[in-house]
Amino acid sequence: MPSTRTTAARGAARTSPGVRVGAVAAGTALLASTGCGVLSSDLRGEMPTDINVSSPMMQEGEPLPMAYTCGAEGDPVSPPLSWSGLPDDAGSIALVVDDPRDAVVFWLVYDLDPQLVELRQNTVPADAKLGQNSAGDTAYGAPCPEEGDVHEYRFTVYALDGTLDLPEGAALDLTLEAIAEQAVARGSLVTNSESTTSD
Repeated sequence: MPSTRTTAARGAARTSPGVRVGAVAAGTALLASTGCGVLSSDLRGEMPTDINVSSPMMQEGEPLPMAYTCGAEGDPVSPPLSWSGLPDDAGSIALVVDDPRDAVVFWLVYDLDPQLVELRQNTVPADAKLGQNSAGDTAYGAPCPEEGDVHEYRFTVYALDGTLDLPEGAALDLTLEAIAEQAVARGSLVTNSESTTSD
């Protein structure tokens, strides 16, 4: 069994204006990497969405469980994820967890082995790399919405045609651009913030 490391989770409550501007710019690159925008470097047409992303702890369109938000008792943890349907010739896998409405990225993992089919709760393989999220951390930044403010949280797995030529802790915009350039297929699991609001 490959060695793993825990994902040091932190709540991503609010970001400073400077970080927010960077997140919006990074969000633009993220939209391009999902196939919703046009990439000048991508002449392969629209990206296939053949990858199936699932989790034993999360359901499509349902609220994100409290354990994976800043409202968790104790430190929040990253959720378990699994996937299938990657192209046979994928060179690596990347994972991006974001709030598309606010262009905030909570977690960025790349250079995952293409033979890997899951991430266990609160762990990533030791040989994978963590990029900076919108808060500038190289960790799972648990979503932390304000009460009554509904958000979507998108867990997107990308099949890449190679590994990213980036070090551990690479800047968010550089990592998203590199993913956009190399992505050949993708799939998402989308949850929301309803469980973190009160009536």
